[in-house]
Amino acid sequence: MNVLLLYPLFPQSFWSFEKTLALLGFKAMLPPLGLATVAAILPQDWNYKLVDRNVRSVTQAEWDWADLVILSAMIVQKEDLLEQIQEAKRRGKRVAVGGPYATALPHEVSEVGADYLILDEGEITLPMFVSAIAAGQESGTFRAAIGERPNVTDTPIPRFDLLEFDAYAQMSVQFSRGCPFQCEFCDIIVLYGRKPRTKTPEQLLKELDRLYELGWRRSIFMVDDNFIGNKRNVKLLLKQLLPWMVEHHYPFSFATEASVDLAQDQELMDMMVQCNFGSVFLGIETPDEESLTLTKKHQNTRDSLSDSVLKITRSGLRVMAGFIIGFDGEKKGAGDRIVKFVEKTAIPTAVLSMLQALPDTALWHRLEKEGRLHQKLGDINQTTLMNFVPTRSLEDIAHEYIEAFWQLYDPEKFLDRAYRHYLLLGEATYPKKGRSGKERVNWVRLRALLAICWRQGAIRKTRWQFWRNLAGMLQRNPGGISPYLSVCAEIEHFIEYRQIVRTQIEAQMAEFLATERQLAECSPSTA
Repeated sequence: MNVLLLYPLFPQSFWSFEKTLALLGFKAMLPPLGLATVAAILPQDWNYKLVDRNVRSVTQAEWDWADLVILSAMIVQKEDLLEQIQEAKRRGKRVAVGGPYATALPHEVSEVGADYLILDEGEITLPMFVSAIAAGQESGTFRAAIGERPNVTDTPIPRFDLLEFDAYAQMSVQFSRGCPFQCEFCDIIVLYGRKPRTKTPEQLLKELDRLYELGWRRSIFMVDDNFIGNKRNVKLLLKQLLPWMVEHHYPFSFATEASVDLAQDQELMDMMVQCNFGSVFLGIETPDEESLTLTKKHQNTRDSLSDSVLKITRSGLRVMAGFIIGFDGEKKGAGDRIVKFVEKTAIPTAVLSMLQALPDTALWHRLEKEGRLHQKLGDINQTTLMNFVPTRSLEDIAHEYIEAFWQLYDPEKFLDRAYRHYLLLGEATYPKKGRSGKERVNWVRLRALLAICWRQGAIRKTRWQFWRNLAGMLQRNPGGISPYLSVCAEIEHFIEYRQIVRTQIEAQMAEFLATERQLAECSPSTA
């Protein structure tokens, strides 16, 4: 059996970083870990080729070679996923589809011709699919029983060998699935449950061994949606990871996602830094405590959010954070409050989005019951309006969103936050003895450095600020200069992307308001 694993395109988004990646010579930020894991779970006497369309297109030879095409995608990849299913069917191929989008909205995938739907978690449903293939079934839907979750200690090492390493800025590994919290808007607890399941430390170290053996020597993103969901098991992992890192001379740096209660555990933060974790993404969502309580994100109300962010930063972890505007009951000025919070805590990379109701979440079901949910689910991105009727004016929310996004990614403000953030980090991240993890200087990196210096230090209004900050870094945190410049490079993406956000949201709002006026004109007048 010749199996073509196909990963659809991402639209241009906050995380696509086209300009920044192009500077550094990469095609995409992260590889499709899910498909590499699928290839490891399926029979190893089958033949596999993996094509990430964010890296390159499928060749004619690869289409001709394939007996079966397997695709996986998130909702944001919806458009290209549906197109690739149709393309595969036009070529007479059998098509199987899985992943978060198919699991949430299987009817949308089957409507365009997918033969097999491999839903929920693959450790359970892929063996069902293999049995169906062996029995000669030409179609089928494979689902786990309600509440059934696999033991991830049985998950094999992903087929990292199928990936085009040179195309990616970071590699991906996964330690755990699930999250113990109950945030109303989050689909992670729907997809993976509220009981975090972890791999064994030995299991994860074998994955790192494999990446090391294949020659990977750069950053690794721990894709867990809440890496610290099971703190006990995380600490057990870190205790074994540290001697591995020392023995291998720190070949990797790590980044991950965590809940903000990380700030309550200094021992855990120290262990992460010792193991070369350099950054962590926090779901802060909003500084408005009433909104946090309403959406059941109680873990963010137990301590001062700003104090927590600063504590994590001072421990040596660069903070990235997610923010949302449009919660029910939200008061006017939410956008300004988010900007002020980001400036106060000096978070360089702040992901701002309008609230979206994701399929099958508690928020989705509540809004559906209240008759406030739009019937059509579009591509959920930073450039799409909310998919439900909010409790305050959508026009006000959209205006605040655009203005906040514009301010957050003003080049001068961004460079100022990045500089202040790395002063807070100080030397905490860089004193590792025996570390050989300095990346080799090559022409691509030198060209990227020269481009950043030219754009930010010569032709833009940031010129004096850029060189002043660099001098300050040299004096106060010389070990942080390389990662600081990497963060500075992000603005090359955001300068363009903030204009895309403004243009597309304003266009959608104009269309929305025009429709509202037409409906008002068509409605019978009342006395």
